[in-house]
Amino acid sequence: MRFSKLFRVASLVSTAALVISAATATAKPAKGWYHFRGPQQDGTSLETGLPDTLDLGKTLLWTAELSGQSSPTIFDGKLYVMGYTGDGPDLQEMVACFDAESGKKLWDHRWNDFLSDIIYTRYSTSNPTVDPATGNVYVQGTQGIIAGFTGNGKKLWEYSMMDRFGRMTFPNGRTAAPVIDDNLVVTHHITAYWGAMGPARDRFLAFDKITGELVYLTTPGGQPKDSSYSPPVASWWNGQRVFYCGTGDGAVVCFNARTGKPLWYTKISQGGVNAGVLIYKDTIIAIHGRENLDNSEIGRMVALRIPKSIPEGASPHQFPVTELEIWRNGLSSFASSPVLVDDIAYIVNMTGDLNAVEAASGKILWSTKLGIEQRNATMVHAEGKLYVPMLEDPHSKESGADAGTKGAFYIVKSGRSGGEIQSKVQLDGRCFGSPCVYNGKVYLQTTKNLYCWGTEGDNKGRAEELAKVKWPKAGKPAALHMIPNEVLLRPGQKQEFRILVVDEKGFTVEELRSNRRVAFESFIPPTAKVKVRMNAKFDSRGRLVAADSSTPSAGMFKATYKGLTGFVRGRILPDLPIKEDFESFKITNTHPENHPEAGEEFTYPPLPWIGARFKFEIRENDGDQDFIKTIDNKLFQRGIVFLGHPDMSDYTMEADVMTEGNRRKMSEVGFICQRYYVILKGNSGKLQINSNLERIKEETSFRMKPNTWYRLKARVDRNKDGSGVVRAKAWPKDQPEPDAWTLELNHKIAHDQGSPGLFGFAPQEIQVHIDNLAVTSNK
Repeated sequence: MRFSKLFRVASLVSTAALVISAATATAKPAKGWYHFRGPQQDGTSLETGLPDTLDLGKTLLWTAELSGQSSPTIFDGKLYVMGYTGDGPDLQEMVACFDAESGKKLWDHRWNDFLSDIIYTRYSTSNPTVDPATGNVYVQGTQGIIAGFTGNGKKLWEYSMMDRFGRMTFPNGRTAAPVIDDNLVVTHHITAYWGAMGPARDRFLAFDKITGELVYLTTPGGQPKDSSYSPPVASWWNGQRVFYCGTGDGAVVCFNARTGKPLWYTKISQGGVNAGVLIYKDTIIAIHGRENLDNSEIGRMVALRIPKSIPEGASPHQFPVTELEIWRNGLSSFASSPVLVDDIAYIVNMTGDLNAVEAASGKILWSTKLGIEQRNATMVHAEGKLYVPMLEDPHSKESGADAGTKGAFYIVKSGRSGGEIQSKVQLDGRCFGSPCVYNGKVYLQTTKNLYCWGTEGDNKGRAEELAKVKWPKAGKPAALHMIPNEVLLRPGQKQEFRILVVDEKGFTVEELRSNRRVAFESFIPPTAKVKVRMNAKFDSRGRLVAADSSTPSAGMFKATYKGLTGFVRGRILPDLPIKEDFESFKITNTHPENHPEAGEEFTYPPLPWIGARFKFEIRENDGDQDFIKTIDNKLFQRGIVFLGHPDMSDYTMEADVMTEGNRRKMSEVGFICQRYYVILKGNSGKLQINSNLERIKEETSFRMKPNTWYRLKARVDRNKDGSGVVRAKAWPKDQPEPDAWTLELNHKIAHDQGSPGLFGFAPQEIQVHIDNLAVTSNK
């Protein structure tokens, strides 16, 4: 990871060639279309020889049946796209690889949906991203899986973002595409994690593209109102490599791409910014489809001046939008991103109008109606033509059950004076994804099929990669950066680190050959509310060694070398069995007078548990101590807590549970058992097993009484053929355990692993209690 001596082709997600003078090199034809926003991150291509007409006959080369809302990417003759197959409880999301010339499927890899709020079939909204330096492909699923593969389909690494990093789920299923920047794979999610990162925020995570090690986790914005689909855009700012991106709190943010350090941001919307931003000279062009900050109108397109500096002090610095705004107009887009061609920004707004906007002034040069609505799809520009997918064909003559299932794909000849529709084809399936253009061909996925148009064989109009660019030379040493930057260990496990010496801008001066000369010490941040330490120590070789203890722990360590410092966070979680009665916690806190539960005594939940902070507390109840779902923040009526390793499997969960209230008003309480919810629903009088309410759900009658303790038990048993059975039972705590299971759910493609967790839903300001938790192996 020698950031100071790395080179990059412009087909990476990079605008460095526009800022740093290029070294002399012979340009070669690009090997593909690596990211859905194209080689220059603005939706444009230098490809020539592309089709002028789209139809379902002469220019159509092949189709493949694959439902999805993704945008294809290509490298070295292989096309990658997300999709889904199956239905109901057997629906699976996939990344699929096709021969880009023939349409023959070469391989795929599939995942279940789990623990999600996704409604309808809002799957495969993300797009694969290819690393042209290695040919590896990186993908994200709507359920939170992020993974890297070789071009031949061999898995490099994989994370379940939900039970590893606290990723939250949303009904819309929108999932941002990963971005490659040099050695990093970068993505962002709304997460509710642990410690200082417990509050829900839009966070960016960077992984080493080969090893999957976490390089940084950063929080550049504020409290989110929505998930964000916006792709990070790499650029340069004051000599630093940075990312610009829209976020779920309605902001445009800027942070250091090497270290993750937040730099500055400005809010432009009451809700999330989902469209990608454009870099035009010294401005950022952004668009959103939510309520504006300064009026009740919906949506706005703005140009923001990129500040030349930020005041000293805490980062990130927030600029009022009025301080940066250069121009605005009334165009709006919810998730479709603008395209920049010279000095014109093209955008299809929410009501289906294609608009040309003067990038310097914001003046709308012309507008033409293409459809009645646009969602996620973003157009591509090449050879003076816009390739524009529209959600639906407004002229479709369908009726009844088939209405609204035909998409439209346009070619519009564009320029400053106007737009002329050159071609239009009606497609089977709606258009959510963006087109991919490469080697004389145009590719597009709908919710029914994958299409390819153009000219067979090799096309001499393939775009050339720009000359390689040299990165800035590293400056004086300023800090240490430890990789991985955060760890999750088991008792007795050892973790080795790579330690980089970086300059003040995050570029690597050197990588230490040995960690023996680095001093390590346990560190508690001054602002920490839970002042505990990770039960581990560094050995003489600079390896972190977790204590052989069944007690979970979490904390930070500080590394020092030649006056330079760096930090690493970590958690230690035990293997099975896990037992917790909450009696060992000391109740030392009292809610202040301005708190909704003023005077209530409590202590914080176990620090290593994901998602517990601000949602659960430990309190005294009738001479006992319980784990209680709080009711003070209405944004967190539902609480999900993960307390184990994501790869745990074949276990049984038990706990005492109770809901307060009365016979008309109760809450819900339960488990997460190997990616299945097992919930006692007080108001509806049900015991329910689900993993997605629209696809995997079984329930039976079980009438709870308020303020009464019950024992809840669940387990998952898998069969050799991949199927499985989820079993659950509940009974009054003061009665013997019944022999029979109260409820069973059979799943043909059973979830094979997942962290155990706890669930509480208190929508009516009625608390739920959990106590005497036990997680044991089925064996």
